[in-house]
Amino acid sequence: MAGKIESRLKNLKIELPEAAAPVANVVPCVQAGNILFVSGQVTAWNGEYKFIGKVGKDFAVEQAREAARLCALNILAQVKAHLGDLDRVKRVCQVHGFVNAVADFKDHPKVVNGASDLFVEVFGEAGKHARFAVGAGSLPLNVAVEVAAVLEVA
Repeated sequence: MAGKIESRLKNLKIELPEAAAPVANVVPCVQAGNILFVSGQVTAWNGEYKFIGKVGKDFAVEQAREAARLCALNILAQVKAHLGDLDRVKRVCQVHGFVNAVADFKDHPKVVNGASDLFVEVFGEAGKHARFAVGAGSLPLNVAVEVAAVLEVA
């Protein structure tokens, strides 16, 4: 039987990608007690990298928001793979957003809202979180966005 969050995803017509294997000497998730740290997730869908390039040059804010949403979907995929059940997420505590942007780009928070909005859509009040959204001169594989998260879990 599907859990509450799985049912919510289905009702929202949200599909999760496969949890990707790390490309560096890291693990996707580290759990310390009831805190789960999720490594930075990039703009990949089942092994295919998307949104390659710079925000403000190759992508407008709305496209970059979609890129951040994709990163958040990858976070959920990693959490599900680690915990086995998304119903174990009690709260999204913090989101770390990195935007591969041109030097004069100023709308980093609008971009990372793509991830934040997804977490609230999926978890409701428990999806509201602290956050930072910063610009980066480059990101791995030249992706447009990377997002990491810290969650409280049962």
